Amino acid sequence: MDCNPILPDSLVLEIFLRLPHDAVLSAGLTCHQWLAVSRDEFLWRELFYSYYRIPRAVPRHPAAVSWYREFKRLFDCIPCVEVQTLRQHTDQVLHLAFSHRGHRFSSCSKDCTVKLWDTERPDGNISLVHSSSMRQFNWGYTQFSQFNADDTLLLVSGVYLGPHHSSSGEIAVISLENYTLLSRVRNKPYDVFGCWLNETHLISGNLHWIGNMTSCSVLWLNKAFQDIESENVNVVKRLFKIQNINASTIRTVMVAHCRRHDNPDLLLDYEAQSEARRQKGPQPQHQPLLFDLGTSGSEDEGDADGEECGGRDATLQGVPSPRHPLPTYSGLEHVMQSCKHVGQRELQIETHVAQLMGRTHTKAPESSRIDHCDSSDAEDKTYLLFTTGSLTYSPHQIGIKLIKPEQMTTSGPVLGEERSSDEFFDSLDHVIDIHGHIIGMGLSPDHRYLYVNSRAWPAGCVISDPMSPPPIAEEIDLHVIDLKNLREERRSLRAHRAFTPNDECFFIFLDVSRDFVASGAEDKHGYIWDRHYNICLARLAHDDVVNSVAFSPADQELLLSASDDATIKVWRSPRMVRLAQAPARPPKPRSLLTSWLIRSKNPPATGSVNGKS
Repeated sequence: MDCNPILPDSLVLEIFLRLPHDAVLSAGLTCHQWLAVSRDEFLWRELFYSYYRIPRAVPRHPAAVSWYREFKRLFDCIPCVEVQTLRQHTDQVLHLAFSHRGHRFSSCSKDCTVKLWDTERPDGNISLVHSSSMRQFNWGYTQFSQFNADDTLLLVSGVYLGPHHSSSGEIAVISLENYTLLSRVRNKPYDVFGCWLNETHLISGNLHWIGNMTSCSVLWLNKAFQDIESENVNVVKRLFKIQNINASTIRTVMVAHCRRHDNPDLLLDYEAQSEARRQKGPQPQHQPLLFDLGTSGSEDEGDADGEECGGRDATLQGVPSPRHPLPTYSGLEHVMQSCKHVGQRELQIETHVAQLMGRTHTKAPESSRIDHCDSSDAEDKTYLLFTTGSLTYSPHQIGIKLIKPEQMTTSGPVLGEERSSDEFFDSLDHVIDIHGHIIGMGLSPDHRYLYVNSRAWPAGCVISDPMSPPPIAEEIDLHVIDLKNLREERRSLRAHRAFTPNDECFFIFLDVSRDFVASGAEDKHGYIWDRHYNICLARLAHDDVVNSVAFSPADQELLLSASDDATIKVWRSPRMVRLAQAPARPPKPRSLLTSWLIRSKNPPATGSVNGKS
C-alpha cells in the first residue's frame, strides 16, 4: 500500500523505538515509508541491545551483516522447538554423541544398552538403527560413547556390576560396519570415560592406591582392534603415570588438537571487549536471561523463576525427583573406608610424605613445551585434558599434558623406557584451577575453547580436611578456557542449577557448536547460550534431570537432549520447523522464450530428422 508521508521519517523512527520488535515488523507492512523505517539499522541496533539485554560494550558479531539479521538469527535459529520424543530406552538416558558427519548419533542409558539412531530419513524424523545390550559383559550400565574420526568405530564406556564401592569400568569398541564387538579395555575409575586419540587408538585409565589418600593414575593408549598380521606388535602402551594426593584422581579425559587454532570459530576479540568495558567503567552484574521465542504452550506464567528468565518455558517446580541410586563418587568409598580408623594427624603426615615423594620421583617438566599454542608454529600439537585435584577428592582442576608425536601409536616401548629408574611419575604440563566442583567439560568444534561446568566453592574458603570439601553452590557456572593461551576467560555463563551435595555429584554433559553452547542441568531443563554475546537464549523442558545435550555437527539448528525421564528429545529451530511445514512449491511452467533458448543452444544433429538419419 502506498501513502503520502504524513509524518517525517525521524518521527516514525522515534515511535518505532518505543515499540516491541513484533509491532515494528507489523507496522512495516502498512506502507513503503514505514517499511523503509522498519528496516533502519539504528532502530534494530537499539532493539537488539534492549530486547536481549546485552551490555553495550559488547560489539556485534564480526560475521553479522546487519543488526536486523543478527536479531533474527538469535530469535529464529535457536533449536528450541520440540519436534520428536524418542522413548526406546527403558531407564535414565545418560549420554548422547553425534557422528562427525551428523548422520548418526548414539545414546547410553541405565538400561545398559547403547543405541544408534539415523538422522537422515526423508521425512525428517529420527529412527532407531541398532541397539546393543552390554549386560552379557557384566556391565551395570552404559555411560558414554564417542565416534572415531572417520565414523567407522564407536567407543562405548560402561560401569561394571559389583560392590557398591566399586569404581571399575570398561571400554568397548564396536564396528559400525556390522555392529560386531572388536575389543574390550579395562577402565578405572569408570569416570575416566575414555576417548579417541586418533582413528585407531583410544585412551583408558587405571588407578593404583598407594596409601589411604594417595594413589597413582596410569593413562594407557590402546589399539582399537588386534590385526591378525600384527600379533607381535604392541596393542597397549603407557602414556602417563601421575601421582594423586588428598584422595583426588584423574577423571574425564579428552583430546584437543591445537592445529585447528589458526581459524577460531568464535570470532570475538576478548581483549578488545575487556578494554571497552574498562573504558566505560563499572557495569552492573549481568544476569542471564531467557527469551520467549513463542514456541511452547506449556508455560506457567505465575512461576517466579520463569519471570526472571523472560517467561520462556517456565515449568520449573524446584528440586527434581530423587535420582535412582548410582555408585558413589568413583574411589570415594575406598578412601572413606581406609580413613575410618586413621587419625587426622596420620593423614596429614601421609600427604606430606606423598608430596616429598612426588617432588623427588617426578619427571621434571619441559617448560618450553606448553607455554602457549603459537599459531605461527608449524608443528601440530595435541593436548590431553582431564579433571584432577590437589586439595580434596572433588575434581577442581583441569590438568593438561602435551602428547608427543611418538606417543600417538602403541609401537615402541610399552612402559616408556625414556624414564629413569628414579622417575616414577610424570608431571603435569599445565594446571588450571576452577575453584569449584567440576561436573562437565566440552570442546568447541575448532578445539580452541574448553567449556567447563562447575559448582563454585565459597570465596576465600580454606580446605583443611581433604575428606570435607567446601559446600558447593546450587548455581552451575559455565567457564570458558582459551586453549591457545591456556587461561580462563572471565566470562562465566550462568542460568542452570544443580542440587546434589559434593559426594553425590554426577557428570552433566555439555556440547558446543559454532555459535551456541548447551548444557543439561538438575532443574529438569537443558539450556542454550550464545557464545559471542554470553546470553542464555532458551530453556528446554524435561520431566527429570537433563544429563546430556548434543548439537548436530552438520546443522547447529538440530539439538538433542537426554534425561532421567528415559527420553531423548529432538529440538529444531523455528526457522527449520517452518521450512519443514511449508508446502512444496510446484515447478514453474517453462516459458516459450526459455524453451526456444534451450533449443537454440542444442540444435539437432546435421542430417537427422525426427531422430532418424
